[in-house]
Amino acid sequence: MSHKVSSCEVIIVGGGVIGAACARAAALRGLQVTLCEPGPDRAAASPASAGMLAAQIEPSDEVLRALGVRGRDLYEDLALALRESTGLDIGFWRSGIARIAFDDAVADQVRDEVAQQRQAGLRCDWLEPDELTERFPGAAPGARGALFAPEDGAVDPAALTKALLADARRLGVTVVPERVMRVISTDQRVTGVALSGGTIDAQHVVIAAGAWSPRIGGLRRPLPVEPVRGQMAAAPWPAGTPPSILYADHGYVLARGGEALMGSTMEHAGFDGRVTDEGIDQVVAAAIRLLPMLGNARPTRTWAGLRPLTPDGRPIVGADPDIEGLWFATGHGRNGILLAALTGDVIGDLLAHGECEVDITPFAAVR
Repeated sequence: MSHKVSSCEVIIVGGGVIGAACARAAALRGLQVTLCEPGPDRAAASPASAGMLAAQIEPSDEVLRALGVRGRDLYEDLALALRESTGLDIGFWRSGIARIAFDDAVADQVRDEVAQQRQAGLRCDWLEPDELTERFPGAAPGARGALFAPEDGAVDPAALTKALLADARRLGVTVVPERVMRVISTDQRVTGVALSGGTIDAQHVVIAAGAWSPRIGGLRRPLPVEPVRGQMAAAPWPAGTPPSILYADHGYVLARGGEALMGSTMEHAGFDGRVTDEGIDQVVAAAIRLLPMLGNARPTRTWAGLRPLTPDGRPIVGADPDIEGLWFATGHGRNGILLAALTGDVIGDLLAHGECEVDITPFAAVR
C-alpha cells in the first residue's frame, strides 16, 4: 500500500467540502483521523459549486431553512479561524442576495415568503422595483420586485475546501489518496474499510462521498442519494456594474474575481458530468435575464458538477441504524457549501460525545 496508516479512530470517506469539514471538526475534538480521497472526480460537486450561502433564497421547508441559516451563520467566525490557522482566504462575502420576481403571481408568492421569514425572526426585505434598481443598478429591468436577504452571501468553494483540508492536516489528519471500496463490519459494528490496496482498521467510519456515497460496498441498506447534474458557465463581469448575487427560478449570477458565475441546471443524467450546448444556453439566458449587461458576453469557461440529492431534498446526517460506528454526512444536494461547516460540527460532536446540539432527527438515514 502507498500509505502507512493501518489503524485510526475515525475514517472519513470523501475529501470534498463535507468530508474536509468533518475531518477538521473531528481532529479539533482530539480524535485521530484518516481521510480517504482518491483525488477529485472532475464532476465532483464541491469544486463545481458557485459557493452561495443562500439560506433564505431557495424555497425550502422550514426545517431545512432553519438548518441553512444556522450553517450560514458559522462562516464569519470560520473564515477568520481558517485565515489565522492556514493563511488562506475562503472568500467569505456577506453582501446579501436578491431573489427576483418577474411576474405578479411570483411576486405575490415571494412577498408571502418575506412575511413568513420576518415572522420567523429573520432579516428579510421586499424590494419594490425602484428599490431593486437603486440597490442593484442594471439588474432585472421589468422585475416586479425582489426578496432581499441581507445576511446571505457566498464563499469561494475551492478555497474553502483547500483551507479546511490544510487545517485538518495541521491538526494531524492523515490524507490517504485511495478510494474506499467498502466498509468492513463484524457483528453490527464497524471495524474499518477496504481500499484498493489493503485495509485500515477504525472505530468509526463517516460516509461523505457525495453522489458516490451509495457506490461504497458494505452498507446494509441502499442509500437514497442520486447525482443531479448542474451545468455552469463563467464570463467577464460587466465593467462598471457593482458586484452582486441575483437569483430567480434556480438560475443565478454571482460576481467572483472579475467573473460572472452563471448557473445552474438540475438534470438527472446519472454520472455523466459533461456540459451540453442546451444546458449552457439555459444558464446563460437565465443570467442575462437577471443582469442584461451580460448580453454580449461569451462564456469563457463551462463546467458541470454532480450534486448528491435525496428524495425529500434533506441531507442524510447521523448514525447508521444497523451498524454501530457507521455515520453519514451526505445527500446535501445544492446546499453542500451552505451546510458544510455545520455538518462538520455535528459529526465531530457525534464522534467525540455521542450527541450534538442540533436536532438531526429530520436528517436520519431512515425517515
